[in-house]
Amino acid sequence: MTSSGGLEKLCCEARACRVCETEAPPLPHRAGPVFQVSATARLLIAGQAPGARVHESGRPFTDRSGDRLRDWLGLSSETFYDADRVAILPMGFCFPGYDTKGSDLPPRRSCASLWRTRFLEAMGQVRLTLLVGGYAHRWHLGKRCGKTVSETVAMWERF
Repeated sequence: MTSSGGLEKLCCEARACRVCETEAPPLPHRAGPVFQVSATARLLIAGQAPGARVHESGRPFTDRSGDRLRDWLGLSSETFYDADRVAILPMGFCFPGYDTKGSDLPPRRSCASLWRTRFLEAMGQVRLTLLVGGYAHRWHLGKRCGKTVSETVAMWERF
């Protein structure tokens, strides 16, 4: 496990990251990494990527999906946004933009390959990881996940 000073340094590096602005296709806006971590959080929420509202706020899950997730978990906003208790580390740190139909694009692969393993190693105190969405399922579970999100969720007891 990395010291909290090592985690703070990692956070600074990740917040300064601009890789997604330079790779093809570039983001349609300025990079704005959004995540919440600490050296004490025992719950990790592994989501997809920030949406447009979260990109604007700079705070994870400040949208309807966050309202729904907090409700499902039975967590108040105060507890959910207490980084000492809950870490939120999406597969992609920046809002990926929209596709031609107006849906959010998938998280950038470069983000997970650059940052995910480093953050997970630095947060060795995590005891429960909640995987939200197919990209998080595939990264964390690999070949053990189902063909669809619903199929993977139905097998939750295996994990």
